[in-house]
Amino acid sequence: MFFSDKITSLASKAENDVRESFKRIDEISLQNTAKILDAFAEHRVSANMFAGTTGYGYDDLGRETLEKVFASVFKAEAALVRPNFVNGTHAITAALFSAVRPGDILLSATGMPYDTLQTAIGISGDYPGTLKYYGVGFEMAELDKTGHPDMEAIRFAASNPRVAAVTVQRSRGYASRPTLSAEKIGEIADLVHSVNPRAAVIVDNCYGEFTELCEPIELGADLAAGSLIKNPGGGLAPTGGYVVGRRDLVDAAAMRLTVPGIGGECGSYEPGYRLFFHGLLNAPHATAQALKTAVFCARMLELIGFKPSPASNETRYDIIQSVDLGSAELLQKFCKGIQSGSPIDSYVTPIPWDMPGYEDQVIMAAGAFVQGASIELSCDGPMRPPYTAFLQGGLTYESGKLGIMKAITELLEESN
Repeated sequence: MFFSDKITSLASKAENDVRESFKRIDEISLQNTAKILDAFAEHRVSANMFAGTTGYGYDDLGRETLEKVFASVFKAEAALVRPNFVNGTHAITAALFSAVRPGDILLSATGMPYDTLQTAIGISGDYPGTLKYYGVGFEMAELDKTGHPDMEAIRFAASNPRVAAVTVQRSRGYASRPTLSAEKIGEIADLVHSVNPRAAVIVDNCYGEFTELCEPIELGADLAAGSLIKNPGGGLAPTGGYVVGRRDLVDAAAMRLTVPGIGGECGSYEPGYRLFFHGLLNAPHATAQALKTAVFCARMLELIGFKPSPASNETRYDIIQSVDLGSAELLQKFCKGIQSGSPIDSYVTPIPWDMPGYEDQVIMAAGAFVQGASIELSCDGPMRPPYTAFLQGGLTYESGKLGIMKAITELLEESN
């Protein structure tokens, strides 16, 4: 790859400016890796657990052990970790269904949920099988003027005895609000439980796993769910999702994934679970690489006059880096640069398209080994003002850095 002297100089300065942030990220990665190694040892993970199963998948030692390891790592009573989950939205929806019945209300504590969850809940679209379809109501507590959870609004809304579940979205999705720390999610859980002991607090944990030293379950959340082709799959898991938390709710989510009466007892996977075990071990390191890529990206953007969120020196609670680019043209240019720096399909030029589950057209740069894997370097955004790019991932910092340099080159060429 060839870069101009200007881009090379900017990259050198950016890297020097964020050295302390990189040190903090590496320390978190080390401690989370130790936690995972302890869980592997506790449950005596061995090579015979990597064998695949067929048919019903009864007594699948690999599947059962993987779920015990996840439960230990997330400090949960139980876990449901399956390749049968098609994405994070699928896992989160199963988690939501585990806690509500017809006539109940689902409350969002963090404003409007992410686009694809809106269709699953029944807020948008008119699909069979949504929560609304089964008679579950929806309410939300708006965020405050600063984009943070409004604790008094949550207290008031959650005190309704019909509220059976409160969902908390850890990451920002396609919004401009700050990402929530595990500590803040714990505060929300404590508040909800104090005014409504019946209500289960269910966390959309996507993009946040292993960015901190603890997870929401440790601090009071009842369930957390997410995708295995994001942080916890470590760039190796080929598909799947997870639900962790209270045993009764995990069991109920399993009944939604399969069928009532069978739940998590069945489910074969002929390729075996080696990549899921391997990916989990790699997850803290892969997450650290993605965080470093995001911090580097933020500093590069700052040096050329943009105001990224989070800023390069802010503490991070997920792997997402966003920046308002101001125009459709710049958003497409930035995504083009990320795509050209990807290992797969680098020759492709991303264009906006009607992506299933989204109201606006979405542009997506994703030259990934695993289709849609957000732990690999990717960038996407809805084609609506202020034309915000949402960047995430980077399997290695080195490849992520080069991809960012490509994207910054595109922005500077557009501005000249």
